[in-house]
Amino acid sequence: MIRDPRPSSRVNLEQATVLLIDDNPQALDILSSIVQGFGVREQIRCGSAVEASQIVQNRSVDLILVDCAMPQMDGHDFVQWLRRETPDPVCLTPVIMLTGHAAPSKVHKSRDCGASFVVTKPLTPAVLLQRIVWLANDKRDFVKAEGYVGPDRRVRSFGPPLGTVGRRAGDLSTHVGQAVEANMDQTDIDTLIKPRRVAL
Repeated sequence: MIRDPRPSSRVNLEQATVLLIDDNPQALDILSSIVQGFGVREQIRCGSAVEASQIVQNRSVDLILVDCAMPQMDGHDFVQWLRRETPDPVCLTPVIMLTGHAAPSKVHKSRDCGASFVVTKPLTPAVLLQRIVWLANDKRDFVKAEGYVGPDRRVRSFGPPLGTVGRRAGDLSTHVGQAVEANMDQTDIDTLIKPRRVAL
C-alpha cells in the first residue's frame, strides 16, 4: 500500500508490492534498483506484459511500472486490458507508464489507455518518486465509459494534488464542489452558440 507521505516528508513503500514490467533486462535492473532505494521490499519483475497479466490475475499489487514498447503485448495494450478486463480492485491499480518517446502523440496514447501517469526516459529517481507521491495523494475519480476506462484524464487541468510542491499557479483545485446554479436549458445553450447576422 502506498501511504500518504504527509505529515512526514518520506514516502513509506516498505509494505508496498510493486510490479515492474520491461523486456529490456538492463532497464529492469535499473528500475529495480530505483524502487529498492525507495524502500520497496517486495518487487515482482516481469520481462513481458503477457507474464505480468498472469501475475495480476493471481495476486494483488499496489503499483505497476510498465514500459510502453514491448513485443507481443505492449504497455498500452497491457494497461487497457488491466482497466477493462480485470475485476475491482485489480483494475484500479495505479500504473505509471514509462516511455522513451516524449512526443505528445506517445504521451497522449499512454494517457488514453488508462495509465495514471506517464514518465519519459531516461528515468531519474527524483521524477519517479514525485509521481509516486502524487499517486499517494491522487483524488481523481476513476472513469468507466465506453471509450475510456481509467483515472480522470483531466489531471493537466487540475495539476498535482493539493499540498504538493510544484503546483502551478493556474492549476484548478481538485475540490470543485457542488454546482450552485441550475444547468442551462438546451434552448438557451443553442441561442448562445447560434451564429448571428450582424449589420455593419
